[in-house]
Amino acid sequence: MRPAILDLAAHDDAIIDTEEYLRAVIAWHFSAETGSPYWLRRARTLDFDPIADIRIFADLRRFPNVIDEFRTVPVEDLIPRGLQGADRDIAGIYESGGTTGAPKRFVMFDRWMEFALSWDEHHYADLGTVNTLAVVPSGPHMFGEFAQRRARRHDGVHFTIDLDPRWIKQMIARGDTGNTERYAEHVVDQVAQILTTQSVGILITTPPLLERIAGRDELVELIRRKIKFICWSGAHMNADARDIFQREIFPGIPLKGLYGSTTILGMSRERDEERSDGLPVFDPPSPYLAFEVVDPETGDDIAYGERGQVVMYHLTKYALLPNNPERDLAMKVPAPKGAVGCSVADVAPMTSFGGADVIEGVY
Repeated sequence: MRPAILDLAAHDDAIIDTEEYLRAVIAWHFSAETGSPYWLRRARTLDFDPIADIRIFADLRRFPNVIDEFRTVPVEDLIPRGLQGADRDIAGIYESGGTTGAPKRFVMFDRWMEFALSWDEHHYADLGTVNTLAVVPSGPHMFGEFAQRRARRHDGVHFTIDLDPRWIKQMIARGDTGNTERYAEHVVDQVAQILTTQSVGILITTPPLLERIAGRDELVELIRRKIKFICWSGAHMNADARDIFQREIFPGIPLKGLYGSTTILGMSRERDEERSDGLPVFDPPSPYLAFEVVDPETGDDIAYGERGQVVMYHLTKYALLPNNPERDLAMKVPAPKGAVGCSVADVAPMTSFGGADVIEGVY
């Protein structure tokens, strides 16, 4: 029988006993009746008993970093046996960006994706019926599907642009700046054609592409006249750039970010309250997703206000992705009351990760 606590809570203020929830998640993924073939097989290689030994959030550090195994594991092995009926409906198979090697693949379930969208809905609640333009990767990338579903929630149509961020990263790695520039301008040309001819209310894109769009005066004027909301994600944006976008280039247009990763099947949302230093703070939907920030050399905890490496956790009945060091550095910020882990601000990529140079490109 499925524990009711594993059902996704509908509201931010839902009261969840996080330790009881964690134990239920672990029992789900490591029980023969409900766990996925991958985790049931992987459990035999662990030097601890997950069901007996994982009792509190800090215990999750006992898990090894297994995320590289998701480059080759058959996706069928990632489906928990306990999922039944609509819970088992798959939204898609999504891949990481391939920044640090061959992409990793994950199963995204429909109910989890809809929850993630609804959790971020309050930023968009007052926009009404609007069309959406998404200048983001689609295909195997989760970001594109999130953008398309966002458009449906506002009863508008979804405009999108062909974009292959992996090709841009390859050109950057080869030092092919000429073709990199031409490709990026080709993308912005497509944006211009849509903004010039169509009604668009929500613009979803990455910071590097938003910067290129803002480099054309005619597009800045179109955005000021048409766009009601700008959502950015997929790459870092520093405080200075954010301030220029908000105060000088697109004044009066809400500019909100999402920070997440395909490797946790979701994202955190920008906190409504702004820090005095202008840095956006990102809160994940606890206890389903959680962050830690640690010393990148030792893995030890650091103090609030210090910078370190982001470690991410996905903890739902749909997937278990514990103790996953990301390729990002961030400032550690206290989480909202009752949440596990921490929140993050001032996110930026590491220069290298897993023995490979980190190339951010446009995503």
